[in-house]
Amino acid sequence: MSFTLPTCKSVAENPTQAQMREWVLEYMPNVTETEFGNLNYKAEVKARLAPSTFFVSEVENHKNRISRSEYEEWAAKQDEYIADKDMILIEGYIGPDPNFRTGSRLFIERTLANIPAMQQQLYFPRDDAWTPEFTVIYTPGLKAPGKPNDRLILVDHDNYVTRVFGSDYFGESKMGGLRMWNHLVYYEGGLALHSGLKTFPDVDGEEKALLILGLSGTGKTTTTFRQQLGSLPVQDDFNALFPGGKIYSTENGCFAKTFGLDPDDEPTIYGGTTRPDAWLENTWVSPEGKVDFFNDSDTANGRSTFPLAHIRHRDPNNLPPANYITLLNRNENIIPAVVKLKREQAAAYFMLGETKGTSAGGASEAGKSLRVPGTNPFFFDNDALMGNRFLELLDTMPDVEVYLMSTGRVGGPESDERSKKVKIRHSSAVVQAIVEGTITWMEDPDFGYSIAADLPGFDDTDLLRPYELYERQGRLDEYAAIVHQLKTERREYILGFPGLDQSIIDAL
Repeated sequence: MSFTLPTCKSVAENPTQAQMREWVLEYMPNVTETEFGNLNYKAEVKARLAPSTFFVSEVENHKNRISRSEYEEWAAKQDEYIADKDMILIEGYIGPDPNFRTGSRLFIERTLANIPAMQQQLYFPRDDAWTPEFTVIYTPGLKAPGKPNDRLILVDHDNYVTRVFGSDYFGESKMGGLRMWNHLVYYEGGLALHSGLKTFPDVDGEEKALLILGLSGTGKTTTTFRQQLGSLPVQDDFNALFPGGKIYSTENGCFAKTFGLDPDDEPTIYGGTTRPDAWLENTWVSPEGKVDFFNDSDTANGRSTFPLAHIRHRDPNNLPPANYITLLNRNENIIPAVVKLKREQAAAYFMLGETKGTSAGGASEAGKSLRVPGTNPFFFDNDALMGNRFLELLDTMPDVEVYLMSTGRVGGPESDERSKKVKIRHSSAVVQAIVEGTITWMEDPDFGYSIAADLPGFDDTDLLRPYELYERQGRLDEYAAIVHQLKTERREYILGFPGLDQSIIDAL
């Protein structure tokens, strides 16, 4: 790409973490040094701004479209604003593998130096072969009056440039690059998956790989970093899947939710987050620096970044092909803790992307039942393209196993004392049993997928077979009503994707 950065007053190219920390303390209000020695910034924006995000396109039915001419008007305003500003330029790669890595850069005002510092932890370092392909231009101080929330994120795939106006939330920097990467991966013949990745040493010496797909807040990072059978995390957020199960990872660090972070349940994430060189955003910190990971009075979408180098992890190069794929579903009704899916069912549930929304998706999603195709809210066009590509990829992976995992509850919401929680230890036992191949399966008569008749080391069979919970509690009429509702809603929903392969529709 030959895109030229806007002219500015000055630019600091690839400053050190120490230098950016100095700028944060010098320029930024609402920053507190924590008891761990790291810095927490209390941002005005608490989550990504989906309603403010637009793709440059002249195609009338393209989702969230903005015309090229209007884009150019906004670009000119941003370039003019930058002309007298001190800027920071961070350069690196999305992805470490020389066979598939993308030169990326962030160009941002110096007055919000925590964002480039966090981004620097996620990029793989540049080398002499680096050339810029993706550019994110970020002006937190420039609002966009008249747009949703008076903020604006513009995505130009023709030039691989994303422009961010008015947000002080780090996620818009991170997703600015990864959203463009979604587009690149698709047109290279693969599919970007909103997923974690971990590997397992096999008893016969063959390494196994597990992809963990899920919306933010469904337990994707937790499941990735929880150890079973000597597993090692590779990536916690985005991976590319190509024919034959080939996987490429994206980031050199972790972007983790901090609300509810417990050293016993999530020791790896806790250890990375509580280092002096980690960065915190919107985590609850007292004026004296005391961190309370269980205080959501401001937001439950607190975040941290830290380098993968500071935790035990598997080198992200030369990854084994995908052996297992899990689709996470944080729900509150009759979804079992684990379900095994046939090929077409896998593509159908991939398209459903069911879960209960969390604060990670903004106030408009928190607590609501959602369906997000591919669990990927960052796809660039008609979502049917995702489902069809996923099915095509599965055809090249005859031995891959695909599962649906609930990380929520069965029997109702937390306020219903009859309900039960799928806890972290339960999900961990499920993952271990999947890799060991020790689950005994039976067909579910209502949905046609396989549910666990027996799962070694699992201490609550109601979570495996919710029907039995409802039966014992005298709630079978309620169970039947939920079955009918899910079948009806799912069918109506999946028919809303023009061009989706008919076999995916018929699988529900």
